[in-house]
Amino acid sequence: MRSLHPVIACPESRHGSFWVYILQSADGTYYVGQTRDLRERLRKHRLGLGSKHTHDHPAVRLVYAETLTELTAAVQREAQLKRWSRPKKEALVRGDFDCLRKLSQSHDQSADGGLDVSANC
Repeated sequence: MRSLHPVIACPESRHGSFWVYILQSADGTYYVGQTRDLRERLRKHRLGLGSKHTHDHPAVRLVYAETLTELTAAVQREAQLKRWSRPKKEALVRGDFDCLRKLSQSHDQSADGGLDVSANC
């Protein structure tokens, strides 16, 4: 079984802000989403109403959240994180920005035949 990250407290909503967040299910899988009201969205996920993924993979835990001021930026950031590999998401959740940078560089270089993308930090 995959290790679980520590739960973070659900931040207070701010008027005019949007949230991009990562949930981790009991089985270790990740779900990335965006919302205007993080507290309400998390409540729905925990009831199995937030998405098919969190319905099928219950016992979700909030492990990462960031706030943005524009909806378009939140949608773009959500899409970006969804494209990331599991090791990159794990580095972000841990706050390990050195590892995140290395994983990004290895991905860029692997496209050119350089470093191995599978290298974990």
